[in-house]
Formats: sequence, structure tokens, C-alpha cells
Amino acid sequence: MSDAGKLVVISGPSGAGKTSVCRALKQHPDVEFSVSATTRVRRDGERDGIDYHFLSRDDFQKRLSENQFLEWASYNGNLYGTPRWPMDAALARGRTFLVEIEVKGTRQLRERGIPGLYLFIEPPSIEELRARLQRRGTNGAEEIEQRVRIAADEMAASRELLDGAALYDHTILNDDLDATIRRVEQLIWP
Repeated sequence: MSDAGKLVVISGPSGAGKTSVCRALKQHPDVEFSVSATTRVRRDGERDGIDYHFLSRDDFQKRLSENQFLEWASYNGNLYGTPRWPMDAALARGRTFLVEIEVKGTRQLRERGIPGLYLFIEPPSIEELRARLQRRGTNGAEEIEQRVRIAADEMAASRELLDGAALYDHTILNDDLDATIRRVEQLIWP
């Protein structure tokens, strides 16, 4: 691993498996994980400062105006952002800094010229994605369909070019979680 550290950005639709991949990567001793800020309501079992920094909309907007976020996005009616300072500190220590963000956030990082390894986790199909969301049991039918529509848009956007370059360095099809995790590890640590 280089002394400068490495930013690894992982994106993908809700239900594609990106959180499971990140959970596995967090077990590596050289990985630090970005804890995002959000305005969404805390789910059962989630802890403030561990799973997310849960902020009011006003507090989020204030921090945004103070340029405290590396990137931010509005998703499904809520705001999400990546605090800036933890990444700078981790990279200076030579660590791998893992960020799980949406496509809009990736676009912001690329537009700012932030170097890193950009990975998109994709489900085998929209039908499988819908089934995964239903198996979770955390969303109603209407919200699942809204997430499926958003997923289709994200999958299309993941293939776009930004100034002639791909938005993502690699797209990994997640039809087997263990194999997906191994593939991501090989890309991070060749």
C-alpha cells in the first residue's frame, strides 16, 4: 500500500449489495469507513455517529453552506453527505478510505477531480433487486417501487461519461456476494 493512502468509492442501487460489500471491507485493518450524514429517520438498531450522523434538515443545510461535505445528494426525499475531514486525515495516514455514496455524489467527486478507485455494484436484474428489497421487509410496496425506479436510473447513469472518461472504473455484477467481495478486494489490493 502506498504512503499516500487510497480513496475507494462504492456506489450502487439500494438492494444491490453495496452495504454488505462495505461491511466486509471494513474488517480489513487498513480500511477506514466514512460515516455519512443524513436527514432521514433513524431505523431500528441504527446508532448515531456509527451508522450515520443523523442531522436535522436545518443542521445539514448549515453544514453544507460551510463546505463541510466532500459531496452530498438528495435521495428519496432525504439529504445525505460525506463529511470532508475524515478522508483527508485517513489518506494522510496512508489508509484506505472507503466511501459508500450514490451516483450523484460520485459525479460530484469526479467533477472536483478527486482521485480514487470508483466501483459500482450492480444487481443481476431489476427483478432480483425488487425481490431483495421485498425480502428486507423494511419498506412498503410503494417505496420499493420508487427505489426500483431510482435503481434503474442509477444503473443507466453509472455508464455515463464525464469529460470523456467513465464515471466508474469498474462495474461489478453482484450475483454472488462472496465472489463480489473477493473481486472488489482484488481491485483495491491487486
